[in-house]
Amino acid sequence: MTHLFEPLTIGAVTFRNRIAVAPMCQYSSTDGYANDWHLVHLASRAVGGAGLVITEAAAVEPRGRISPQDLGIWSDAHIESLAKTVELIHKLGSIAGIQLAHAGRKASTAPPWEGGKVVDESAGGWRPVVSSSAIAFTENHPVPEALNSEGIQQIIHAFVQAAKRSVEAGFKVIEIHAAHGYLLHQFLSPLSNHREDEYGGSLENRTRLLREVVSGVREVLPEGYPLWVRISATDWAENGWDIEQSIALADKLKTLGVDLIDTSSGGTLAKVNIPYGPGYQTQFASRIRNEANILTGAVGLITSPEQADHIIRTGQADVVLLARELLRNPYWPSYAAKKLGKDKVSPVQYERAWL
Repeated sequence: MTHLFEPLTIGAVTFRNRIAVAPMCQYSSTDGYANDWHLVHLASRAVGGAGLVITEAAAVEPRGRISPQDLGIWSDAHIESLAKTVELIHKLGSIAGIQLAHAGRKASTAPPWEGGKVVDESAGGWRPVVSSSAIAFTENHPVPEALNSEGIQQIIHAFVQAAKRSVEAGFKVIEIHAAHGYLLHQFLSPLSNHREDEYGGSLENRTRLLREVVSGVREVLPEGYPLWVRISATDWAENGWDIEQSIALADKLKTLGVDLIDTSSGGTLAKVNIPYGPGYQTQFASRIRNEANILTGAVGLITSPEQADHIIRTGQADVVLLARELLRNPYWPSYAAKKLGKDKVSPVQYERAWL
């Protein structure tokens, strides 16, 4: 029976365990560049024993940032600073992954500790923001510009070029962010996509942009490099994106070379009732795994070693992704190994902590 600390091999990459650091925005970049904060933040989680360390969302173009302080990979100039962090993560025994993202209509906002409000151009924000349709996220957000055919091709190109740069920087796992109400999710959900062309209406059409992004990215990745996609399994809203559509999408993505579906939820609407609780999204990872026959990652209020191990042992997911718990304790994997009676994952310098 598979357990939390059993290695996982996907293609040419082997992860030392089933614990991944979920992408967590740090809002600490200038012009998209990684810096000492990112080096220390991400490397600390590798020291702690995670099998995979994924960067925060890295914008594939400047207008795709959630905030002016977001990480970016829209130019070759971003490669060098990221490569330094990647090299250290790998030296510490973890695998480095990057999440490629575009915020769409949710772009140009302030960091959470500054209230998360829309940032005007005079304060470093930008216009226009773009989306699938000219529908604002909230009444306080600007109405986005609906992407035309040329604009859609530019988005696909931006993701593909970002993937190329990611490989050059040394990342071994690429994750495409199609969740949380950001641009690719804006095309998936009928609540934000009211298009009447080949990118709107039917499920086939609403998933077209994501499928084209996936195909383009897969084509430029070296053979054996894992390709993940993060989706929101449900909008938690009537007539929105839901688990049945997610299963159908996962089945399509599998044929295009996606290796794992990182299964989250929500983000399309600002105000919905989400039944938060321990592992509240794991049910979706389980259904996608079993009904689409594809590897999945479970994320969302996974906090205890026993809970994480249970998810893996019972076949609900193949990987658990932790966010807030790893902010509170970067060395959670080492703690979990001790608690579950598994082999140590700490570096020798830290072994005395678990005696």
